[in-house]
Amino acid sequence: MKKVITLLLYISVNTAILNAQGTSGTSAKYEYRNLIDLPTAGILQKGNVGVSTDLMPFGVLVSKIEVGVFDNVSFGISYGGANIIGSGKVNMYNLPGVNFRVRIWNEDQILPAFTLGFDSQGKGLYSDEYNRYQIKSPGFFIAASKNFEILGFLSLHSMINYSLERDDADKDLNIGIGFEKTLGTQISFIGEYDFAINDNTGNSLGSGNGFLNFGLRFSIGDGLTIGLNLRDLLDNKKFSEDVADRGIFAEYIQPIF
Repeated sequence: MKKVITLLLYISVNTAILNAQGTSGTSAKYEYRNLIDLPTAGILQKGNVGVSTDLMPFGVLVSKIEVGVFDNVSFGISYGGANIIGSGKVNMYNLPGVNFRVRIWNEDQILPAFTLGFDSQGKGLYSDEYNRYQIKSPGFFIAASKNFEILGFLSLHSMINYSLERDDADKDLNIGIGFEKTLGTQISFIGEYDFAINDNTGNSLGSGNGFLNFGLRFSIGDGLTIGLNLRDLLDNKKFSEDVADRGIFAEYIQPIF
């Protein structure tokens, strides 16, 4: 009986892996809407619902739910806080975040996809003094994404954004670039560089190095993707000596109508 149960578990797990269609790998079924923190031109198509969670240092947990409400239009809300994972007092964020995006141009053979959007959800610890997150929210943004068939797929991404977190006296526009490279049918390697031009003067929390982040994504089931993140490899955080914040990401997407 033990051998039979073991065999059934083995078959179930491997079947799930073979049928994995999340957002990573060449068999990906859904588009990235963000790499790690950088918005892309990806969008959740009509009738799909996505739920994602970011786990970060200091017990920070940020969860988001998105819905594809129309063709090329999606909407979502998010919420989180610090010290949720761990012990002691939980410090929830003051307000939930909202996000909205519209695909204004679909990718073709020459041009990338373009998406306009807004996202008020920042990440990390929250500063009541400057009314901002450790990693500022994107705010208003336009993102472009282009895919290439190179040993699987290579996707290039770029973004211009204007965050509404400006009480630190740094009100500049910001830019970011990133990539995704598939590593087989279920795995992708992703990276991004946030220039953090809007977080390097005044009472900024950034030192001017920008945020260099890398991650791995694994599609482990139908609509289910998990990942590992390394943030801030250039030690941009002005008030911390830690290099490379480690984090965990999980996402589940399914059609509901």
